[in-house]
Amino acid sequence: MPRISAAQRRSDFIKAAVEVIAIYGIDGATTRRIAEQAQANLAMLHYCYDSKEDLFADVYEYVASRYRDVTEASDPHATLADTARQLLRAAMECYLESPSFTAATLELMSWARRQHGDRGIAVYDQALESMRAVLRGAGSDHPVEPETIDQIAYVIATLADGFAMNWFTYGDRSAATKQMETVVSVLDSWLAVRIGSTPATV
Repeated sequence: MPRISAAQRRSDFIKAAVEVIAIYGIDGATTRRIAEQAQANLAMLHYCYDSKEDLFADVYEYVASRYRDVTEASDPHATLADTARQLLRAAMECYLESPSFTAATLELMSWARRQHGDRGIAVYDQALESMRAVLRGAGSDHPVEPETIDQIAYVIATLADGFAMNWFTYGDRSAATKQMETVVSVLDSWLAVRIGSTPATV
């Protein structure tokens, strides 16, 4: 049986921590439960991480990297309005793809804001800045003020967060899939007023 590297083990523990946090919350995310979820012994977890705080630091980075992946996957040649729609859809699809990621992210952000305010804010700031960078790159077809880019990023984040909370609360995949179109139509309406874009045809 091939030996599993420490890097792979750390990746396993991070993903296991997301699953455990989603089920038990931060307080219930013990190292023992995380090790069991990763199908590893507790000694291996402590070999990879000196403390649960160190593991959670990597979990935050994992969450931030998921948001970066979402923003970087957008079409660099799309218009500003189409890029905004792509970013919103991609964020909602990221949540819809993994109920555990959604639950764990909401739990982590809430906990971090209470315990380590700067850490929770930093993850959110990174996600917003990644979004703004993509929007700025797509703005050549429709030059806008930096303030407008900030507003578009804020609207996307707010709509995606509302979708995430609804999906987390009800867990109805069929309803959530339909609601994605409603959420995008709200963005379309706002973009039409703010930058004069034409709503996308479905």
